[in-house]
Amino acid sequence: MLWHLRDRTLDISRPLVMGIVNVTPDSFSDGGKQNTTEAAVAHGLELVRQGAAFVDIGGESTRPGATPVSLPEELSRVVPVVELLAKQTSALISIDTYKAEVARQCLLAGAHIVNDITALNGDPKMVETVRDFRAGVVLMHMQGTPLTMQIDPRYDDIVTEITAFFEARLQFAANLGIAAECVALDPGIGFGKSSDHNLTLLARLVEFQRFGRPICLGVSRKGFLGRRLGRPVERRLAGSLAAACRALGQGAAQILRVHDVEETCDAVSVYAAIEEFRPRREG
Repeated sequence: MLWHLRDRTLDISRPLVMGIVNVTPDSFSDGGKQNTTEAAVAHGLELVRQGAAFVDIGGESTRPGATPVSLPEELSRVVPVVELLAKQTSALISIDTYKAEVARQCLLAGAHIVNDITALNGDPKMVETVRDFRAGVVLMHMQGTPLTMQIDPRYDDIVTEITAFFEARLQFAANLGIAAECVALDPGIGFGKSSDHNLTLLARLVEFQRFGRPICLGVSRKGFLGRRLGRPVERRLAGSLAAACRALGQGAAQILRVHDVEETCDAVSVYAAIEEFRPRREG
């Protein structure tokens, strides 16, 4: 499976890890820890050293109940981080935003991917921005907005509904000049889903492989793990790895978006080593 990202074509036949850098004071897991340019850049470089193929930079928290950040504030948080990381590492840089101007300035600064939680629904200029830069784009499913999404999420059949959503968004992107080869898909674990919804998605994640596009999975430290395990956010690593390994075992995720890069890379490496010794059916 190939993913076209501006001037690069990435082979993701083996799962890759995307490290999270939150340049925010209020993200659910690590808000405030990288809330300066210097701290965010240092953290990004450390994640690359640990094995991250991508670094995902975000300047606006999308935790449940979060309120939007102004455009000037988001720009001031993320653009300097992208600029400095692009000069200091060859790792791929993703900008986690739904604002077209943030995406545009970060792409100019050296980013390759736009990670859009609204799947190109949040800003009418985002399609043009992604298309003109020939950037990679992650289209995520979310019911509602971060402010409202966890109030009372409901689905008749969550997999069927998200499948229809992906079909519609892929067609929308194609109609406006964004090739499928530039797109990855994210089912949006924790974004307008109950704990049971999230577990259903993980159990049936392989069904989204029908699109032939990379699936980006973000389960790291999320609330449904805490509720299942009775663990605070800083003690959810084992649960996060269990969910990731389930996805790997299904061949259901190509990109793992995580806080704990080193441990996740270790899990991916061991999984890949075991796969090398799995008997192959002939014919």
